[in-house]
Amino acid sequence: MISKTYWTEEFPLGKNIMVSQNIPKKIDFVIIGSGYTGLTAARVLAKADHSVAVLDENKIGYGASSRNGGMATPGLKQDIFKIYKKYGIEYAKEFWRASVDAIDLLENIIEEEKIDCDWSRNGHIALACKQSHYDKLPEYANWIKKELGHKKTLVSKEEIFSEIGTNYYFGGLADEISGGLHPAKFVDGLAMACTKLGVKLFENNRVNSIKKIGELYEVKTKQGSIIAKKVIVATNGYTDNLVPQLKPKIFPVGSYIIVSDILSKELQKYLSPKGRMFYDSKWFINYFRLTPDGRMLWGGRNDLSTDLDLKESADILSKQARTVFPELESIDFTHTWTGKLGITFDLMPHIGNINGIYYAFGYGGHGLSIATYLGTELGLLLSGQKSRSPFEEISHQTMFFYRKDPWFLPFAARYYRFLDWIS
Repeated sequence: MISKTYWTEEFPLGKNIMVSQNIPKKIDFVIIGSGYTGLTAARVLAKADHSVAVLDENKIGYGASSRNGGMATPGLKQDIFKIYKKYGIEYAKEFWRASVDAIDLLENIIEEEKIDCDWSRNGHIALACKQSHYDKLPEYANWIKKELGHKKTLVSKEEIFSEIGTNYYFGGLADEISGGLHPAKFVDGLAMACTKLGVKLFENNRVNSIKKIGELYEVKTKQGSIIAKKVIVATNGYTDNLVPQLKPKIFPVGSYIIVSDILSKELQKYLSPKGRMFYDSKWFINYFRLTPDGRMLWGGRNDLSTDLDLKESADILSKQARTVFPELESIDFTHTWTGKLGITFDLMPHIGNINGIYYAFGYGGHGLSIATYLGTELGLLLSGQKSRSPFEEISHQTMFFYRKDPWFLPFAARYYRFLDWIS
């Protein structure tokens, strides 16, 4: 097994992207981070006739945008019922609608920009790992239908083989609107769309400092300085101390993925009869799907750390996959990698600004759809095409004990393991 991202080995980053070489002296918007958030914001702003430069310290799309599972499902990291309890039903409806609209937005961008990224919309199943988990699903599905107008279909233990080739789970909830794609191809297509609109992309160009000068900003980079009217930080789980006030608002969590050899057509059909995507009901969640070329992709958060040993992590993940699917026992897993999720203390995505420096982040594993949505949303807000967003109206919770290093993650991990044990 090689420690390399399958998506980018199969489709190398920058394959079709035209990057710029000469840093402009002045520009309307500087965007730091070239993932889904940064590129979708750039796309909207460029369409509104603003000049835009996107800067990344690595290759364009290097971070979580090319390292994720390629799954777009409705909902946010925070449970929608908890959102309702905290913010009320109207905000709950807005946030849920945004998560659904985000998947439609993905599809619209793919179609409008003619991005060849293996997009399919076969839905997903949320799988119950225990009978106690399944027992909560009917009430949950009924509440979502009644209050949010969204249909989910209950799948019993007896019906589960029509959805997945295992009897490991106790049933689940099916949702037909979810979609899947090849994330590296999608971020590549987004970048190409941006360059066609005149956006300047700069890779391997770290931003060293941002200084406010009157109403403008001096952005100092490895390749030179830019004077910008506005600055957007779109770094999510890779947020550092560039803007010190941002660091306490988000912390990185590791997610780990393995990918198998190509499976036979017969085995593909058995494991996933409808081409669904899947995730389970544990706090330490597993998520999995077939890749477009018929491999098993299996991901999870065995811990919260961003620097686990990849071989050890892969061993754990492959054991999990083979426990669920004994048919994979003789199948080799060929790739393993990790990426950083951005998590906020309230488990909510946020739009905000610090001294006029704007940001959008905190997707918690829903970045494919929600980062695309919030990047677009931020672009619409800053170009005057939209006047409000619920994601900028809710307070952004921080904790007094976190400023630079997320030292508390091992303790949180033990707590989540305890919750998985007692649930």
